[in-house]
Amino acid sequence: MASIFTKIIQGEIPAYKIAEDDQFIAFLDVNPNAIGHTLCVPKQEINKLFDMEEDHYLALMQFVRKIAKALELAIPCKRIGVAVVGLEVPHVHVHLIPLQDMDDMRFQRKVSLTPKEFEATVQKIKNQL
Repeated sequence: MASIFTKIIQGEIPAYKIAEDDQFIAFLDVNPNAIGHTLCVPKQEINKLFDMEEDHYLALMQFVRKIAKALELAIPCKRIGVAVVGLEVPHVHVHLIPLQDMDDMRFQRKVSLTPKEFEATVQKIKNQL
């Protein structure tokens, strides 16, 4: 059964897309810890990060870095936090979270945004790519 991320990649579910290439996609988390919380996902459905082939894993990290650098320029923050958990969706995904403090990484504090605020955030990040 296709993961929710596969459905986003295939266009079956809408997403606030930031960037995409032939291997990866980046989009805003719809239940963000902070404004700009972004997910970087390989298009190939792989359950666990370390099950990825080494070249594919390294390419993902290059993609993640590119998005993180743009995110840091677009969203005022102290730094960009990185997390790979993978328990909720069985499809590799890297969380990039603009941080003001450690609570932003705890996946307990959530920010509520309107569709217009999501779109404005996407544009700010895209402008930095």
